[in-house]
Amino acid sequence: MRGRGSAAAIAAATLAAGILAACGSDNGGGGGEGKKIALLLPETKTARYEAHDRPDFEARVKQVCPKCTVTYANATQDATKQQTQAEAAITKGADVLVLDAVDAKSATAIVKRAKSAKVPVLAYDRLISGAKIDYYVSFNNVRQGRIQAQTLLDKLGSGAKGKSIVMVNGAPTDPSAGDYKRGAHQVFDKSGVKIAKEYDTPDWSPDKAQREMDQASTALGKTGFVGVYSANDGMASGIIASLKGAGIKPTKIPVTGGDAEVAALQRILAGDQYSTIYLTIKKQAQTSADIAVAAAQGKKPPAGVINAQVDNGAGKVPSVLLTPVAVTKDNIDDTVIKDGFYRPSEICSASLAATCKSAGIE
Repeated sequence: MRGRGSAAAIAAATLAAGILAACGSDNGGGGGEGKKIALLLPETKTARYEAHDRPDFEARVKQVCPKCTVTYANATQDATKQQTQAEAAITKGADVLVLDAVDAKSATAIVKRAKSAKVPVLAYDRLISGAKIDYYVSFNNVRQGRIQAQTLLDKLGSGAKGKSIVMVNGAPTDPSAGDYKRGAHQVFDKSGVKIAKEYDTPDWSPDKAQREMDQASTALGKTGFVGVYSANDGMASGIIASLKGAGIKPTKIPVTGGDAEVAALQRILAGDQYSTIYLTIKKQAQTSADIAVAAAQGKKPPAGVINAQVDNGAGKVPSVLLTPVAVTKDNIDDTVIKDGFYRPSEICSASLAATCKSAGIE
């Protein structure tokens, strides 16, 4: 992990230096002046978008091209609203769209409209299939699903073979959710555990995940399953609320998650949630900002930044795929704290002070 991070940091620094030189130092020269970048994010139910993706992206653009401007819009899980936001950005002269699609299928219309206006599109976090996007920046999502599944199996141990688990996957409109699901099945399907109940959760909704878990607990009984695969932390919160409501101690039923939200890390420290996935969102946002500035200037990223070519059905898309990391109580300090993603004070509430100290978080 550390070697990959160092290489990525060097590449990012090289890219930033190139863009800074192109923009000029104080006067925004070299074609950077007045460039408009539209950042279109999908929803607010997942805490990361407003807490990390947006501010990290905007800060990076300001750093590498001070006179570039970012137009931001959040679609609040409404695909039609996102199409309207994209149209408005294009009409107002956006030089590049950074698009995290609510619905990958309907987003093809956005890409088509952008292309007709000669505006490059960077697919952020979620791949848009069947459309001629210019770049894609995300994580190795299939690998993430495998990591989530293996983390749960490792916790359950060899005694779980033949026993049942529940799978709560993400939104069927999100291709990333499909990737996580596929990766998880690659591990579960050959593990010997039985997937007794499985759900695809619209909108990644914690409330809907809670109702799904209610249904599963009712059908299987309190002792009818030994673990729960949840594709993200928001849904994990709903799942854990359901378990508690059914009189099932979540400390006895390991629940996975993803996104490394503060609330999830606090649940992990309290023992209610077993794991999450740390996505180096800052690196994702910064790399996307670097590529977006270059694209707005009509330039390509320098060699070394693109590390993959992803086939989205319309061609090979120059891509950056980052590596997800599993986080449990044992490595919170070595991951999200060490990287500066969170400060100890953000996680360690008064009720968790002793637990944080025992976990080496001070």
